[in-house]
Amino acid sequence: MAANRAVAYKEPGKVEVVDTDYPTFELKDGPGVNPANVGRKVPHGAILRTVASNICGSDQHMVRGRTTAPPNLVLGHEITGEVVETGPDVEFIKVGDLVSVPFNISCGRCRNCKERKTGICLNVNPDRPGSAYGYVDMGGWVGGQAQYVLVPYADWNLLKFPDRDQALEKIMDLTMLSDILPTGFHGAVTAGVGVGSTVYVAGAGPVGLAAAASAQLLGAAVVIVGDMNEDRLAQARSFGCETVNVGAGDLPEQLGEILGVPEVDCGIDAVGFEARGHGHGAQAQEAPATVLNSLMSITAAGGALGIPGLYVTGDPGAVDEAAKHGSLSLSLGTGWAKSLSFTTGQCPVMKYNRQLMMAILHGRLEIAKAVNAKAIPLQDAPTGYAEFDAGAATKYVLDPNGYIKA
Repeated sequence: MAANRAVAYKEPGKVEVVDTDYPTFELKDGPGVNPANVGRKVPHGAILRTVASNICGSDQHMVRGRTTAPPNLVLGHEITGEVVETGPDVEFIKVGDLVSVPFNISCGRCRNCKERKTGICLNVNPDRPGSAYGYVDMGGWVGGQAQYVLVPYADWNLLKFPDRDQALEKIMDLTMLSDILPTGFHGAVTAGVGVGSTVYVAGAGPVGLAAAASAQLLGAAVVIVGDMNEDRLAQARSFGCETVNVGAGDLPEQLGEILGVPEVDCGIDAVGFEARGHGHGAQAQEAPATVLNSLMSITAAGGALGIPGLYVTGDPGAVDEAAKHGSLSLSLGTGWAKSLSFTTGQCPVMKYNRQLMMAILHGRLEIAKAVNAKAIPLQDAPTGYAEFDAGAATKYVLDPNGYIKA
């Protein structure tokens, strides 16, 4: 049987590349695996040799110790791979196919899946709707920052690339289809971005940059990205965004200098629960509701907020007792008074990934360039995590099996 190597969370601030089991068509007991999923048969699954698996900001929340993730959890929910084995119930996906894996695991059979709400599948996580690879409280499906990974419901979940050679040429773009590109696009769509919109994106990390690029694709007139990290703001400017340093002054005033008015049509939160207070420089204290409240204040009446940033129900490192359980001090009255709408939760990746694949393959979107993607070997994952956590304006793409050209 083939060997397998994977990236595992060890303790706050530490990941390691470890030897681990080669996947089988059955869920085994292990770190983070829901007991009700142990022994679950996966005849509908496929085993992939990983082509690319990206480090995500959502992974960083776990690695910082800001979730209830257990030690030795194998990480990785942004997966692109080559099919090397299929279960007996797989009919259409074939060995040798090059595929993108939506980070949300879904069955294709439940009511929510049939309504295209694949981020809240009812059948893959015994505890609550919704699941993902290598993620705390998501059912215990093993992560894909590894040489090999199991994908359940393969015929349903996997997006096959139409041409292998073309896909490998554009693999640094196509690897973003598993999560950050559809997630950013979902943020822009749910914020109501359209032709001529003015858009503010809070956060210049990879998801924020993907949301900004998506807003441009959707026809926005002006896309403004806010952050405190000057390197990441420079990355946003590199593909035509306006930027504001939220630690350097009043946000509405800075928006007014760009737009002539202190508000935007559409607001996108690509920060999440580890947000820091605006207007206080890089050492600002954590204030988990600050981005949501500022977005309500600067989004025009009748507008919408897309919220792809992660919010959790269990945060041991939160600033107060309420926030430890996901309860934040939201100015909901502001939202009500302005008739704002909100969309939260996992992006239903399958709602967008094929269309975005076509945009990439036909040269309409250079997402790898927008997020400054950099391929590194699997053994360099700890360095990638450390540099990303320190604020590098880089999207790290793990190359466990040497598919990615220099």
